[in-house]
Amino acid sequence: MIASRVPVPVVIDFAARAFAKAGVSAGDAAKAARLLIESDLNGSDGHGIFRLVQYIGGLRNGKVDPKGVITVDMEGPATAHIDGGNALGHLVMARATEVAIEKAKTQGAAWVGVRGSNHAGAASIWASQMLPHDMIGIYLAVGSNNFMAPWGGFERLLGTNPIAFAVPGLEEPPILFDMATSIAANGKVQVAQSKGEKLPEGWVIDKQGRPITDANKVDDGVLLPIGDYKGYGLSLMIGLIGATLNGGQFGREPTDAKASNTGQAVLALQISRFGDVTAFKRQVDRVARDIRGSGKLPGVNEIRLPGDRAYAVRAERLRDGIPVPPSLRAALDKMADGLGIERIA
Repeated sequence: MIASRVPVPVVIDFAARAFAKAGVSAGDAAKAARLLIESDLNGSDGHGIFRLVQYIGGLRNGKVDPKGVITVDMEGPATAHIDGGNALGHLVMARATEVAIEKAKTQGAAWVGVRGSNHAGAASIWASQMLPHDMIGIYLAVGSNNFMAPWGGFERLLGTNPIAFAVPGLEEPPILFDMATSIAANGKVQVAQSKGEKLPEGWVIDKQGRPITDANKVDDGVLLPIGDYKGYGLSLMIGLIGATLNGGQFGREPTDAKASNTGQAVLALQISRFGDVTAFKRQVDRVARDIRGSGKLPGVNEIRLPGDRAYAVRAERLRDGIPVPPSLRAALDKMADGLGIERIA
């Protein structure tokens, strides 16, 4: 069935009302709702309004603290460590990026690590926070649940552990790279489950190494890493830096604990500390145009850069609205009825 389109302000208002009804303060509920929909605007459909039912469930069953206090418990001139207080991940990461940007303004670069956080949507929205400040942004996170195994193994000890980079251009759109270290982000698997779609071969395997294409049977298998052992190595290193360094959960620690204790990290890098900002952005534009105009293989219509699709989707969805498939609408309606709020328009 075809997804209906819901105007962006309507989706944000609905999410804000749901967060507030689940115990989040009005100001934080509005902020979290705006950040939640950023994932939809980037085309990351498995991380936006699709996740609202999960987030509200966590707030209502005590797995996420609607009144969680976010604190900076250690810091230096260019570093900070944040305890998220088990608050909504979007609120925790908003604080982390704000701290990183402020420190980078005076120190040139800043690294902020986080523990006690939760799922915070698409990685790209956090790397992008630095762009308006003429900074390069880098974000990495440890998945709050394990879906991958070490290369050659079957035990779920690794998350999909994403990493994102954002680099500004002058006239060209920023270059925005966002990837999970698994072949497919778990959000994509969940979207396929909700739509009753089959999974492509090569996403998930069972204990004998055979492909699983039935999205409802993914719990019997593990997601495969990108690039075989290389993706496994990336996931491992992101876990050590994003979780272990910060005191977050990683490895065989229980993933069904009351709190996920998600670890995250963000880096803000001030371009002016390395040269003229405009000159740098002009060079980024040149590289982008060189790549787009480079020779194409037979049958290839265009060569795209990381972020091209995200910016095209943003323009289209700001104009036409966020697509809400029937299965998702039904879940949102059920959630709204349980909360006692008006359904999404």
